[in-house]
Amino acid sequence: MPSITREEVRVPVDVPAGARETYVDNYMAATHGTGRLMLFACDQKIEHLNDDFYGEGISIEDAEPEHLFRIGSQGVCGVMAGQRGLIAQYAADYPDINYLVKMNSKTHLVKTSAKDPAKHQDDPYSPQLYDIQTVLDLREGGVNVVGIGYTIYLGSEYESQMMMEAGQLIADAHSVGLIVVLWIYPRGRAVLDEKDPHLIAGAAGAAVCLGSDFVKVNPPKGTDEKSSAELLKEASMAAGRTGLVCAGGSTVDAPTFLAQLWEQIHVGGASGNATGRNIHQRSLDEAVRLTKAISAITLADYSADDALAVFEGEKEFSL
Repeated sequence: MPSITREEVRVPVDVPAGARETYVDNYMAATHGTGRLMLFACDQKIEHLNDDFYGEGISIEDAEPEHLFRIGSQGVCGVMAGQRGLIAQYAADYPDINYLVKMNSKTHLVKTSAKDPAKHQDDPYSPQLYDIQTVLDLREGGVNVVGIGYTIYLGSEYESQMMMEAGQLIADAHSVGLIVVLWIYPRGRAVLDEKDPHLIAGAAGAAVCLGSDFVKVNPPKGTDEKSSAELLKEASMAAGRTGLVCAGGSTVDAPTFLAQLWEQIHVGGASGNATGRNIHQRSLDEAVRLTKAISAITLADYSADDALAVFEGEKEFSL
């Protein structure tokens, strides 16, 4: 099982002396003392509206927002990411979850993909919804907030605005000892291939330049010559000391998902995972078992087969 000591946590120099211990506390809590991140992404209720929470193939339990918190409480996760208001509504009943507040969001109603220029309405812009003080208010109210998150659409004509907002938020977060995860997705008229591995590596490099502690990217599309995980290595290297994690994407069967995750970490050099739909679209029992299987790989270096045994209830896993 990978592990780091408090002394081995690399604290960025923009974290002032008075906030260093808080930063280390938050980093160790978010990574369970491993340096790897298991992020449970619960920000899609704005991003995808109700499309990801109700419909064919989705457990009816997912129709209610509290399903997310039940999973986060009973499962094994590093952090649960969601918007400030969502967390504020439920956190009092689920005080043991490590929360990461998503600072910006947009819906998917305005079409922003360049794959079909005829349907392109506007380049994406995800506005900042609140400032760092509202996050501190949650923390001072007893919510276990360990960090913040922000999405940048690299290549959008609005990228400068998002980068400016993200840069200031990272400085503000570090000043009070919070960790930061950036979501960075190349998207807009200027982007012809969102899954281009070289472009994804550029996004990872932008994250380290902005000072993020982790960056969430979409895994690159594999080719006949190299797998997605092999192509991901360029991005992991470009990220430097910013830990790179991959988005989970649409729901797939557990064996496929766990095999992909193992390869992303052990072939692609990823520092964990950021998974939403693949977890919360399942029933509570199945979702909890999948968080344990994912964490077995991410936090304890289980093989994909052993993690699958955890998911199927044939092997125990806990931290």
